[in-house]
Amino acid sequence: MSDHNPNESMAPLQGAPSPEELEAAQAANEADALAQAQADLAALQAKNADLAEQYLRAQADMQNTRRRADEEISKARRFAVESFAESLLPVADSLEAGLAIPDASTEVIREGAQATLRQLKSALERNKVIEINPAAGAKFDPHQHQAISVVPVAAGSTQEANTVVGVLQKGYSISERVLRPALVTVSAPK
Repeated sequence: MSDHNPNESMAPLQGAPSPEELEAAQAANEADALAQAQADLAALQAKNADLAEQYLRAQADMQNTRRRADEEISKARRFAVESFAESLLPVADSLEAGLAIPDASTEVIREGAQATLRQLKSALERNKVIEINPAAGAKFDPHQHQAISVVPVAAGSTQEANTVVGVLQKGYSISERVLRPALVTVSAPK
């Protein structure tokens, strides 16, 4: 038989933690993990609140920007019409002055009408209303011209097909947008 004591093998190894120590270490680790998770949660909640506030501010800024843009568009429309009307007032004044002359001769009326027409054209040009008046022989442009009729090309004519023969009514554009196309006659294909 041996002198070996069976209880000796059951004795804890030297330096190994006891079950109570292991349980305490595990509880401490869980407490640390819980504290870290709670700190992470608090940080995420703070960040979420900050992002929610930033979102609300961005929404408010966007609504304010949209409202200001709508107001500016409304003002621009109102003042554009006001500016245009203001530029036409001298034309109206000239017409009234011409009509106020009781015994005006045909010559005086014609000179007054020509001066008034120059004022009107000037007012239109200042407001970016540009005349569309194609020269005879210019290429027909369906974006700026409206063909009223097609006429055959006279024998021996150098006029090319599908070009303007004459203008029946001038057209007008504003900012490169056609208000009214020029009414033209166009040469027929040969």
